[in-house]
Amino acid sequence: MPPECPCRIAAPVLAATPCCSAGRGPSPSDPQPDFPDIPPTMAHQLPALPFDLDALEPHISRSTLEFHHGKHHNAYVTNLNNLVAGTDLDGKSLEDTILAVAGDAGKAGVFNNAAQVWNHTFYWQGIKPGGGGTPSGALLEKINADFGSFDAFVEQFKAAGATQFGSGWAWLVLDGGTLKVTKTANADLPLAHGQKALLTMDVWEHAYYLDYQNRRPDYITTFLDKLVNWDFVATNLAAA
Repeated sequence: MPPECPCRIAAPVLAATPCCSAGRGPSPSDPQPDFPDIPPTMAHQLPALPFDLDALEPHISRSTLEFHHGKHHNAYVTNLNNLVAGTDLDGKSLEDTILAVAGDAGKAGVFNNAAQVWNHTFYWQGIKPGGGGTPSGALLEKINADFGSFDAFVEQFKAAGATQFGSGWAWLVLDGGTLKVTKTANADLPLAHGQKALLTMDVWEHAYYLDYQNRRPDYITTFLDKLVNWDFVATNLAAA
């Protein structure tokens, strides 16, 4: 049985292209198929979740993560790439993009989408299966020193999340060497205000509504009791 044509072996998808004769490799003179243009690699990519879609149940459902990460977070990445393509921001890092357009009303779309990409990526890293509870070591010592007690921090953090009107974020930040709880509206973030983010909690409704409906305080309590990745927070503090 004669050997199979090498061009069919190398590129079976091109079966419609006239085959070279057995024993002869493809030639530049052979008819060439029309290939679609391959888009350049996007500057910003949707990062994978650091846990499985089912890993946070029953506290955050697979459905929430499919929408929150797969739809909302992904949309911010797509929008950002479309907005910066062909501009002087094309190729800049996410952080550099945010700092370049922060406060520029004419670049609000770029800022909002870039900040939301950053915020969500940071949020995913700050939660984990079997998380929550009380931190330890240098982080707990710093919390006690700057807030008076861990319970006082929890009270402030819950209040920040519960009182953020509409969409936004609650944060634990390092500001001038001192730990503080802050909140930001919409896409705003500590990076734009010279603060070092250590932890964030998303209080946009898409973060919790499928699981908690209008019970944002329940989501906040669960976030602190069952989800916070204190190891991530401690690493951020040590690196500050």
